[in-house]
Amino acid sequence: MLLAAQDHYPDKATVEMGGIANLVGEPAIAGFGTDGVADVATHAETQALRYSVRHPDLRIILTVTEGHYRIVARRSAGIATLADLKGKRIATVPPTSAGYFLNVMLASAGLTMADVQTVPITPLAEMPNALAKGRLDAVVIWEPYSENAARALGDDAILFGGADGYHEMFNLNSTADRLADPAERRKIVRFVRAVIDAAAALRTDPAKAQALVAKTGGFTPEEVAQAWPHHDFIAAMPANLLDVLVNEEIWLAREEKRQPRDRATLARLIDPSIYEEAMALPAQK
Repeated sequence: MLLAAQDHYPDKATVEMGGIANLVGEPAIAGFGTDGVADVATHAETQALRYSVRHPDLRIILTVTEGHYRIVARRSAGIATLADLKGKRIATVPPTSAGYFLNVMLASAGLTMADVQTVPITPLAEMPNALAKGRLDAVVIWEPYSENAARALGDDAILFGGADGYHEMFNLNSTADRLADPAERRKIVRFVRAVIDAAAALRTDPAKAQALVAKTGGFTPEEVAQAWPHHDFIAAMPANLLDVLVNEEIWLAREEKRQPRDRATLARLIDPSIYEEAMALPAQK
């Protein structure tokens, strides 16, 4: 997103900290993001599902990145298999894609969230230290904190993940009314094209994008480079996006004590037309 705004979008674009709350003008869920107004906003698919209950006009218009989560655990805590997580202290942020990944992984071992102790750790940067010091048995969190945790444990680390499991869909979102406005739509389509071009550029040479992330996120260049391989910068509309939403909606509805929405309702949250129009545009160098 930063690279798109800096090098590929032909007009002016301002990238600020936030998320879907900036689109819908309400306080951010779980404290991530700020309220306000934006044209587009990034967030994991978990938050698109959460906010769209109250804002059904929310639209997912691009999957920017797929994030590959892992459970990072301590062997010395007696953890050799997923089943060994029962009763263990695990730091995560439950109402997020990280929490959903933990739920999926536990279920694969016949466990539920009730079988583990979820421990809140703030700031998130403290998770690796807490794990290494033995105050936690495992962490499930996004990068670079996950990779930092694995490196903090060294040979004591055991990792659970895999390409066949759930991957976070980090999406670009907008709203139906913005997309229905011709002038607004043109801007958004051009920006989506810029994101597509930026993703292609960083897949070839990630150095500039990594430097932007380090500077903006307050991380070291080494942290960013080490965490980079745990993301796929696809800038596309993956075929399994709706399947992910359908499966995740069942979990989310249970957590929020409501009925899950059906597949047809969730399909309306995805608008592939912006991506299609963006792909028809020439690359924006």
